[in-house]
Amino acid sequence: MMKITEDIRYVGVDDHKIDLFEGQYVVKNGMSYNSYVILDDKIAVLDTVDEHFKDEWLSNVKAVLNGRDPDYLVVHHMEGDHSANIGAFMSEYPKTTIVSSLAAFNMIKCYFGSSYEDRRLVVKTGDTLNLGKHTLKFVETPMVHWPEVIMSYDEKDKVLFSADAFGTFGANDVKTDNWDDEARRYYIGVVGKFGVQVHSALSKITKLDVRTICALHGPVLTSNLSHYLDLYNKWSTYESEDDGVLIAYSSIYGHTKKAALKLEKELKDRGIKNVDIRDVPRSDMYECVALAFKHKKLVIATTSYNADIFPCMKHFVDHLIARGYKNRTIGIIESGSWAPIVTNSVKKKFENSKDITFLDKGVKILCALNEKNEDEIKELASLL
Repeated sequence: MMKITEDIRYVGVDDHKIDLFEGQYVVKNGMSYNSYVILDDKIAVLDTVDEHFKDEWLSNVKAVLNGRDPDYLVVHHMEGDHSANIGAFMSEYPKTTIVSSLAAFNMIKCYFGSSYEDRRLVVKTGDTLNLGKHTLKFVETPMVHWPEVIMSYDEKDKVLFSADAFGTFGANDVKTDNWDDEARRYYIGVVGKFGVQVHSALSKITKLDVRTICALHGPVLTSNLSHYLDLYNKWSTYESEDDGVLIAYSSIYGHTKKAALKLEKELKDRGIKNVDIRDVPRSDMYECVALAFKHKKLVIATTSYNADIFPCMKHFVDHLIARGYKNRTIGIIESGSWAPIVTNSVKKKFENSKDITFLDKGVKILCALNEKNEDEIKELASLL
């Protein structure tokens, strides 16, 4: 098993059988379910893994224990991909004490029929657990992204066990250089609604001298931590990463697509470097949503359909609103053969969102793209 520090081992697993994480997020590179062991005078196992990997995980733990019995099982988060094997672990090691928040123990009873009253230690912010050389200090981080979540900090090795925070999609045995993209897609999709709570958690953990971050998904982070913390600060405050533009379009007969591509070219010709364009119905929806949060500006290019917004684009807008989309500028390209209604419909959807600025000038395509529309596209580009 991977050695993180002299006394901390990684005992997690990689899942390449999964196609959709949480039944909705495409994970072409699989997923990791991370678990850790701290070997000291007393031994702490930190979190379990998805139920389908019980035997592999227990084998990993056993190999690291090397004949010893664990003293504690620390449960940071009760979501099934991390907690499913609590019962199996407690059957294997019945003298172990579970360490978690009170809210987690209520969930444990709900899931497993017992809250292990005789083998439990309830912790809250500021509480510590001494293992010998290592002392874990606990921080409650409710709604990051479930109400029972805690993080823990190893004071000796300066390691933060961050639960789902700083997690990414992808298995750990697949090496990639796109942590930002997969972490953004993970954060915006899974955690993004709870920015206020994430920012509150950041204010607590940035007071600690963190040298290593061990999340429950994705790689162990050991360098350039300021970069990851800066991204989380931007994401949790709904600030953009750059002044770029996402052009999100859907097109039935090609006219709206043609307008979107002309706008992309116009923006690039004007020297705007950070331009992404996505055909929403043919793209990963959650990548589109994440890119909308990445950039400062968004152009929605779509058609009217059944006196409403084209269904897939309507779905895209709903995802943005559900995740607290704000502090952004939106331009609209609308298309319809006789009565385009996209502009009014989109504005109505965002009417309760904060700090959304709609550009005064848009593009209205009646039937087919014409010279007037091309002038409108140039004017729209000049405002972005």
